[in-house]
Amino acid sequence: MAEPDRPVPHRPGAVSLFFVAKAGVLALGFWIWLLVLAVRGGPTTGVHLIAAAGAVTTTLVGVVLGARMALQRNAAARHAELKRLLVDISWNAFAAAGNADESGKVVPFPTAGQEIDRSTNRGPGERVPAFDRGDRNRGDRRR
Repeated sequence: MAEPDRPVPHRPGAVSLFFVAKAGVLALGFWIWLLVLAVRGGPTTGVHLIAAAGAVTTTLVGVVLGARMALQRNAAARHAELKRLLVDISWNAFAAAGNADESGKVVPFPTAGQEIDRSTNRGPGERVPAFDRGDRNRGDRRR
């Protein structure tokens, strides 16, 4: 039997992907600028320092944001799988309770067809909920 079509889980990261790409483009620009300054030669100036600091900083920011985005995607996939498992477990428990032939395995769900007076099933000394006392103590005000 084929697996039923399920909606694709929410995958966060569109905004994170934008910032990772932006950091990557900036890092590439700084690295190219630093390479051009290095190829030209000449004495090291403050411009070289700015290009090197920008290249290192934007590269690190891109790596950190990329790792964060990967962790978010992984967490979203695990969360979706956990939700799927919970739905499967609850559905299987519901189906097993409805199909139970023996009362020892699974407690069946109550059905609406069994209308019995619950007050007669109580033993001595058991508490009676307020709504079950309606006609005895307060009169029948619920109707």
